[in-house]
Amino acid sequence: MLIDGQPTRTIWPTPDGAVEILDQTRLPHRVETVRLTNVEDAVRAIADMQVRGAPLIGVTAAYGMALAAGADPADEALASARARLAASRPTAVNLAWALERIGRVLADLPPAHREAAAWAEAAAMAEEDVAACRAIGEHGADLIAEAAARKGGGPVNVLTHCNAGWLATVDWGTALAPIYVAQERGIEVHVWVDETRPRNQGAALTAFELGQQGIAHTIVVDNAGGHLMQHGMVDLCVVGADRVTSTGDAANKIGTYLKALAARDSGVPFFVAAPSSTIDWSLTDGVAQIPIEQRDAREVTHLWGSLEDGSLSWVRVASPGSAAANYAFDVTPARLITAIVTERGRVAASAEPLRTLFDR
Repeated sequence: MLIDGQPTRTIWPTPDGAVEILDQTRLPHRVETVRLTNVEDAVRAIADMQVRGAPLIGVTAAYGMALAAGADPADEALASARARLAASRPTAVNLAWALERIGRVLADLPPAHREAAAWAEAAAMAEEDVAACRAIGEHGADLIAEAAARKGGGPVNVLTHCNAGWLATVDWGTALAPIYVAQERGIEVHVWVDETRPRNQGAALTAFELGQQGIAHTIVVDNAGGHLMQHGMVDLCVVGADRVTSTGDAANKIGTYLKALAARDSGVPFFVAAPSSTIDWSLTDGVAQIPIEQRDAREVTHLWGSLEDGSLSWVRVASPGSAAANYAFDVTPARLITAIVTERGRVAASAEPLRTLFDR
């Protein structure tokens, strides 16, 4: 997708054996890149959310293993690198999926061949992510086209939560990919952008990329969604996911469950857009089984942003001395999800349709 009119990805290898990423902690105020030269850099980038979004976390971990293999391809060293990467973020299943996949590739190779194989596999995973997200966009754009036909005129109003655009993937995105493809098809779309506290990924990242792409959007506070739906101002909701169970429950940024409840009460279709790499086939009950990351309370008590002089800083907004809890995700039960949009098409959020779609 675009930054200042130039096609840009979120992550790319460099000719000298490093990896560069867009630093998402600096957006939307500054467009800066960070160079990763070793596995510790990759762990820090994931943990500190310089990269974020389940698909991008997985690809970053794969490149982290390539960097690790370049430093020491021995079994013990690679096992240590894999463990450190796996611990960097607990909820997004793409992380474990990527590490397991690249681990299989390297396991039977002699150490001398592992670095080249790791780089090749990480690059393949990046290209597969781009293709999957583009396919999600095509299938999801059909939903937007159907909504446009029902309306018979005017923009289709889509509500989304957090950032599940191209900044959360290698390119195109998941929940925003249908909007980008709809734009290509000439369908008029307006996006309601939840600010998405506590890190404000909606106000900062989703709004940034929609603006760069020239798509009409309006930032709203997180709790405005129910009001908008009650008054017929939302035609459909589309969100991403960090983990989807085999039965269709979906973990996404905290607050998604409340949007799904409001959508059900207001008769608004609620879709989850996610690639197959986000499905955890080992889980059957998202509420009970998906690990929910708890992050630093400072993200709740403080806001990160640009000051009047242009400098970036944390600013305290909470009462000093008060405790704060920072649950990063919640789980939307399958019964509240109209359908899941994957690279293979849309599917009902339940076990048998998912198994059939993915030949499980």
